Amino acid sequence: MIIVTGAAGFIGSCVVAECNARGIEDILVVDHYDGPDDLKKRNLENKKYVQYCDKADFLNLVKTRQFAHSIECVIHMGACSSTTLNDEQYFQENNFEYTKTLAQWALEHNIRFIYASSAATYGDGSAGYKDDDATTRKCRPLNLYGWSKQNFDLWAMDNNVLDKIVGLKFFNVFGPNENHKGDMRSVVAKSYAQVVEEGKMRLFKSAHPDYGDGEQKRDFIYVKDAVDMVMFFVDHPNINGLFNVGTGKAQTWNELAEALFAAVGQKPNIEYFEMPDVLKERYQYFTQAEMSKIRKAGYTKECAPLKKAVADYATYLKSGTYL
Repeated sequence: MIIVTGAAGFIGSCVVAECNARGIEDILVVDHYDGPDDLKKRNLENKKYVQYCDKADFLNLVKTRQFAHSIECVIHMGACSSTTLNDEQYFQENNFEYTKTLAQWALEHNIRFIYASSAATYGDGSAGYKDDDATTRKCRPLNLYGWSKQNFDLWAMDNNVLDKIVGLKFFNVFGPNENHKGDMRSVVAKSYAQVVEEGKMRLFKSAHPDYGDGEQKRDFIYVKDAVDMVMFFVDHPNINGLFNVGTGKAQTWNELAEALFAAVGQKPNIEYFEMPDVLKERYQYFTQAEMSKIRKAGYTKECAPLKKAVADYATYLKSGTYL
């Protein structure tokens, strides 16, 4: 059996979809719904799995050691990913302590453990974007979400277990199954309807003298490519450590916008607006994954070019379908 936490979320549900595409249905899916109308439920429609378990119930099963037999792998994608939430205790309990408990349990029972870290750990990028130990210790995230991920990465290093598990530093992932994320959706998802209906798109102005409006750069990676990298570590259980999940190519928000306009057959029409004050002090102006480590580990596939990835995503947004 494979366990996927955060299975109704964005990346988690796409992992379940890929497992199903491979013929894997012996999956325990773990998540939490905020009532019967939670949009996340749509992400698991038509997916095949043996059981759904609420995240609190699952944690209790783990803590009381009520099961562990026949479990091959835990893919832990579950976490609060809000970059604006300021509830330190919640991040500590939900992201750090939860992950630590699962990791200790998995190690105790010799179960493959793959968890989601984040490129948010790199902060302003002043320490670089290498997924090595030296850089990891220098990282200073810009928000509590990033710190919750950074603290677990450091815990795994300090307790000498990082060579027995896999941590994945996801960069700017976008694609199908993110509708439930609200303001945390990708710019492509949030802008699609306006581009189609009004022929325009809004982007933040730059508040940094080294970057023009819309020229801030991010490493945008399509969720299908991100999931392919996750599955690489499922397929290669002897490869462990901390790895970046990105394209290795930083591109501007303007390039992303132009790709979206092209996908819907519109001419680019971008409006720039002031960045909220709450974001100015913790905004990442440049991110670019250093990908040599995962390449040396044996991952050889190339990521979809941004224009192609956005065009593919636009077909899902147009039809309202899910991966």
